[in-house]
Amino acid sequence: MRGTKKIVYLVFISLLTLSFVVGSAQEPPITFKFFNADASPAADDQFKSPVARRIQNLTGVTLQLDYPIGEGGVDKLQLMVASGDYPDLIYAKGDLQLLKEAGALLRLDELIEEHAPNIKKAYGDNLKRLRWSLEDPHIYCLGAWGTDSDATLDVKGGFMVQHRVVQELGYPRLRTVKDLENAIVEYWEKNPTTDGLPTIPITLCADDWRTVISVTNPAFQATGAPDDGEYYVDPETLEVMSHYKRPAEREYFRWLNHLWNEGILDPETFVQKEDTYKAKIATGRVLALVDADWAVLEPLAALRKTGQYDKMYGQYHITTSESIQQAPPNIRVGYTGGWGVAITAKCKDPVRAIKFLDWMLTEEANILRLWGIEGVHHTYVDGKRVFLPETDEMRKTDPMFNRKTGINLYDYPFPRFPNSYIDSTGNPILPDTGVEDIRKEYTEVEKEVLANYGANIWMDFFPEPEAYPEKSWGYLWMASIDDPELRAVDNRIWDYTLKTISGVVTAPTEQFDKTYDNFLKGLDDLGNDRIEEYYTERIKKNVELWSD
Repeated sequence: MRGTKKIVYLVFISLLTLSFVVGSAQEPPITFKFFNADASPAADDQFKSPVARRIQNLTGVTLQLDYPIGEGGVDKLQLMVASGDYPDLIYAKGDLQLLKEAGALLRLDELIEEHAPNIKKAYGDNLKRLRWSLEDPHIYCLGAWGTDSDATLDVKGGFMVQHRVVQELGYPRLRTVKDLENAIVEYWEKNPTTDGLPTIPITLCADDWRTVISVTNPAFQATGAPDDGEYYVDPETLEVMSHYKRPAEREYFRWLNHLWNEGILDPETFVQKEDTYKAKIATGRVLALVDADWAVLEPLAALRKTGQYDKMYGQYHITTSESIQQAPPNIRVGYTGGWGVAITAKCKDPVRAIKFLDWMLTEEANILRLWGIEGVHHTYVDGKRVFLPETDEMRKTDPMFNRKTGINLYDYPFPRFPNSYIDSTGNPILPDTGVEDIRKEYTEVEKEVLANYGANIWMDFFPEPEAYPEKSWGYLWMASIDDPELRAVDNRIWDYTLKTISGVVTAPTEQFDKTYDNFLKGLDDLGNDRIEEYYTERIKKNVELWSD
């Protein structure tokens, strides 16, 4: 693995022998109600997909999924608290403290100790990072991702430019936001329409919370800071401040403001809904994006399916100036427990529930969830696990692949092995982890573009993770705010940011600095300094808690 020390997790036979297979003759079938605050109807296979059926057969457990409608995740949690009616299992994203304060969560410490050998084995020393806080050092949920901190070689989005742009322009240097702008404008002027529709130089998604992914988060990415949500952490002092206060970020928003006033940024950016945004991308007429890869999987699959490979995107290392290096996508984060699946006080059988979650951390369960069923979805060729051709094609081109097969549908937010885990067959537990595996998924157009830039994969454009110190505090955005009053302040700041940042980008050029100053003043007026102080103290305590 390029530039990183590959952590290989050996599989011991004892892990399997300790595994508790819930679906034994002694255990009757059971249905657990599961609320997933990050799910949608598209993720609900009614527990009837092939993978879901196999989970049911192996464990005796059926999951009955409940999910928010629209952006109603928090509202639904508040209704649960008001009524005292809770599901058996729950994933509340960053709002688990609402249930904890209501006494709705079970402490998992004893359940893990008595019934979950696989959980103990998989987390190891990181089990202590699942503890809630220094004041309440108990475990209330399991992590929503791998049991250790590592990363793949996927860039996972960011600044994206269509292949046809760089091909026609002779593969220009793309290193700064100005380079990106120059390329898309030059191409746009030569190609004002695409298949009869107006070519769009660049569009962003500013539909509710998606604003932070596509509009505001790129400001710290383009100015060399790692992802800590709405705040920046000084790696030496652990002092926290709103990332918008960094002078370098003002310049990123100045660039967006310039794009707007020059008519380069899509004029519908701040009024379009996410489905409209995706539909534009699927037509192939959007030259550049700034977004996460998971957010545009559907339109990219549509472009691939229709053979419009030159209208798919490369992922480039873009910053506001060449003197700034973007924090690499595979930066060493340090394990963060924070978010995960919890067992509620209303669970009909907590022991059975923890045993089910324990089974999720067996090798059998991880392979099933990530690769599907052997002989149906994957097979082994010369000892290497590979997807069957029809499955491989389906996962590239069918937006409903997960729902139809169940593959990846029961991965997040349940705990699983780390990305770099090597199983007992000698295969990585996660698909597409090696350079050749990643390149196998590329189109010939994509390979041609990379070759002309002297690269094999998109990660080659980015700095080595060793250039950045490992984050001792993990992800700040996964740290909860336990004080209800401060949480209300933080919610007001969040709402204010979503509603106000569009005005910063769309201000007249001569009014930009005044508008940005007013934006920062608004943050302070809402009590932003109190949140900064809280997070500073919180992560310092977390580091202390995790170090014992």
